[in-house]
Amino acid sequence: MKVKVGLELHQQLATTYKLFCGCQISLSSAEPEYKFIRRLRPTQSELGEVDPAALFEFKKGRYIVYEVDDSSSCLVEMDEEPPHPINGEAVEVALTVALLLNASPVDEVHVMRKIVIDGSNTAGFQRTALIATGGYIDVENKRIPIQSICVEEDAARLIKQEGEAIYYRLDRLGIPLIEIATAPIIESPREALTVASSIGRILRTTGRVRRGLGSIRQDVNISTEGGGLIEVKGVQRLDLIEKVVEYEIMRQKNLLAIRDELDARGCKPTDIINEPIIDFTEIFRNTSSHIIRNAVKSGGKVLGVVLKKFGGLLARELEPGLRFGGEFATRASFWGGVGGIFHTDELPGYGITAEEVAKVKSLTGASELDAIILVADEYSKAEAALKAILERALEALKGVPDETRGPNPDGTTRYMRPRPGAARMYPETDIPPLRITEDIFLKVKHNLPEHPSIMLKNLVDVYGLNRKLAEQLMDSEYLNVFKLIMSEVKVPAKFVVATLTETLKNLEREGVDVSILTDSTLIDVFKYVDKGFMVKENVPEVLKWLCLNVNMSVKDALEALNIQLLTREELEKIVDDALVVKSDLVNRMGLKALDSIMGFLMGKLRGRVDPQLLMEIIRRRIVEKVGGGRS
Repeated sequence: MKVKVGLELHQQLATTYKLFCGCQISLSSAEPEYKFIRRLRPTQSELGEVDPAALFEFKKGRYIVYEVDDSSSCLVEMDEEPPHPINGEAVEVALTVALLLNASPVDEVHVMRKIVIDGSNTAGFQRTALIATGGYIDVENKRIPIQSICVEEDAARLIKQEGEAIYYRLDRLGIPLIEIATAPIIESPREALTVASSIGRILRTTGRVRRGLGSIRQDVNISTEGGGLIEVKGVQRLDLIEKVVEYEIMRQKNLLAIRDELDARGCKPTDIINEPIIDFTEIFRNTSSHIIRNAVKSGGKVLGVVLKKFGGLLARELEPGLRFGGEFATRASFWGGVGGIFHTDELPGYGITAEEVAKVKSLTGASELDAIILVADEYSKAEAALKAILERALEALKGVPDETRGPNPDGTTRYMRPRPGAARMYPETDIPPLRITEDIFLKVKHNLPEHPSIMLKNLVDVYGLNRKLAEQLMDSEYLNVFKLIMSEVKVPAKFVVATLTETLKNLEREGVDVSILTDSTLIDVFKYVDKGFMVKENVPEVLKWLCLNVNMSVKDALEALNIQLLTREELEKIVDDALVVKSDLVNRMGLKALDSIMGFLMGKLRGRVDPQLLMEIIRRRIVEKVGGGRS
């Protein structure tokens, strides 16, 4: 079965100011200075069309609470002042990337509006501008076309949801993003990861991209032959792309298999369109199901529909942890606001008895080949949920419906909303175009960074890294801070790279937010190692403490962790005492006892001593004691 995958990579740019105002870029964890409330509504395009994704968000009936800090937001973010001209610095970074990707820059940059009414932008749209088209990147002997390179403003930062209120903070809104879209010619999960990694390397070679959780997001467009187009939105971890593509292909293949099974059973659209919603409340008046009993007790109803010829299919697994019935449950939750559904493929169960199931089937006349879905909630919510379920059942006859999905931490996906239509883009009238003059173009061309392949070779040649470590560094977010560290300290490059990649990744696996570590903090950590105030073994513990104690210094960490290296005098005393305890071994083996004595002492002194200094003292003391003749 043929598979087509296209990538849209979004990376925050490390500019001084936001894209359409003069606010500096900083994300705050402190309480906001003030808040305001809005509710956004969809509007018709010039052709009288309403974007389905915008309508979907509007029908959720939510309102948005925006949190504001004057230090990172202004009237532009609040949509109370027209946007300023586009940030020329961001355009230059995007042009740099465009040239590295062999793309052709536009002559003039025009800003467009893209409708977004989930609350993530106060204006109800996102501003985006095309920078270049027609590029390519060669990956493993295959040319991957780059369809477009754009700059756009990042969305507001989602904080929480309480009931019908969604809270967004405006500090992230307006941060410049570069968007790079490939052609949909990627054919496998592995290839998708390789392409994303290669583009990521090019972005990092510029030294002008931000790092940290949320600074890079990938949208992955996936389709299988005979199915619709699925956009998986907002994959934040690069290493998750392969799993997302693998599981989504699996899900689509299983949906197509279900389509074929329904066709073989003779299921027609009329079997679904004409199906009535039935009230089953009386059957469950005295049920043992807590969910249903509580819903009925609160004045709700138990409604249901028969899905003819769907029997047994709702229990079929589409991807790990998701059965076909879960697709219906998600639609019911989004469109009806209900907590969940019951279906006969999983009943009796959940307190619903076999007798109650038999009564439901008897009332509907359903056969063993049919499935029945039940919803217990307020009448209006249950009815809306079942209408959404019937719509999803119709889509099942076609196989894979076009939709936008979100990634789960394990690489599986969940339904988010319908895919946006063509009516969502229109010109921005408040921002003048920016002409790409010859001076701008020549400036960018003159300052192009090294190609990633050359940079990789230099990491091996200049810093003595092996290829594996060099590639780990290139694929991390710490390439530029590594160069800064090595320019200021005399610490082994291999240790620095291992810390920036492996140690920080291990901390992330523990749930530690390493994104709060600034470049200056990381440099300070290695300066303390270089000056002998701590040893390499202390670094993971110090980094973890700094992540958990925001705005504290390396000196504070050493004091809090009681990290204090032993002096040379203290070490010499400890070594002398050890040689007395191990005198028989030393007399018998001479310098060959060095490793044994070293291991014995490091077990006691690890983290409080420089291993090289300790070894030097042990060696000298043994030579003094036995003369080294038995070495």
